[in-house]
Amino acid sequence: MQYNQPVRQENHPFLQLILLLAVGIGGLLIFAVIAIVICVLMYGTSILTDMSWATGGDLETIGALKIFLTAQQIGLFLTPALLLAIFERKKPQHFYGMSAPKFDYLGIVFLIMVCSTPFMAWVNLTNQQMHLPEVFKGIEKWMRAQEDQAMVTTKAILSTKSVGGLLANLFVIAVMPAICEEFIFRGGLQRTIFRWLKNPHVAIWVSAIIFSTIHVQFFGFFPRLFLGAAFGYLYFWTGSIWYAVFAHFLNNAYAVIVAFYLQKQNLPIDDGDDLGIAWYGYLISAILTLALFWILKDKAAKERLHSPQI
Repeated sequence: MQYNQPVRQENHPFLQLILLLAVGIGGLLIFAVIAIVICVLMYGTSILTDMSWATGGDLETIGALKIFLTAQQIGLFLTPALLLAIFERKKPQHFYGMSAPKFDYLGIVFLIMVCSTPFMAWVNLTNQQMHLPEVFKGIEKWMRAQEDQAMVTTKAILSTKSVGGLLANLFVIAVMPAICEEFIFRGGLQRTIFRWLKNPHVAIWVSAIIFSTIHVQFFGFFPRLFLGAAFGYLYFWTGSIWYAVFAHFLNNAYAVIVAFYLQKQNLPIDDGDDLGIAWYGYLISAILTLALFWILKDKAAKERLHSPQI
């Protein structure tokens, strides 16, 4: 006679959050050391004394910064997410919902990202033009300075006119963040907060706030907040993390490809921010995006209703 093993209950969500934080810090330190070793082997010990590459000041060694960014993604984001599943004695593919994505769902997600582009561009421009009250002018000046430095670094990372450079940027800026950040923010954080508070909307928006805050770009906070929430709803409605990963990849890859195109045309990268469309174009974009989200939610709900219960 065969007996079924009882399903092991997961640890308390607070303990899971502590684990994610602790492993994230440890993973960041370990992979930073690995990145340093790799960079020294590739560029020599001079990168330890001249740190201009870290802010994009030296384009000849910008590859070192890309190595560090990749190491950061793996150590700070992907490692704690995977170890959380191991800690709970679960297979990651079941713990995070890693079933193979369906082509019709991917098509809807693709349309969502395309249709939302004008609206998100408007949100981005509006966020950049925000001003704090007069009493906080000193803080705003500091925030603007940080934003300007971040833009310098971003431009240095994106600086390339070769196909090889484009592929490298797609890997560093689109592929790795899409996988690593979605596993930690949607798979790890959102999932854990949902278990704790039992409210999917709170879990999605709190995770999105943390997702946007951790990028430390004050005048890009709201675009990332909305993107994080969008990724969260894709994960919650479909039950598969791959749709959020796909959407995240499309968002980042679009920015990389636009920057590459502008450089090939000898145009400033900043020209990609303003789409130059009328106000009603942004409104249509928002309406189409919401409609596509509704279609995806309804489709996923119907499939769950008609799927066999195990």
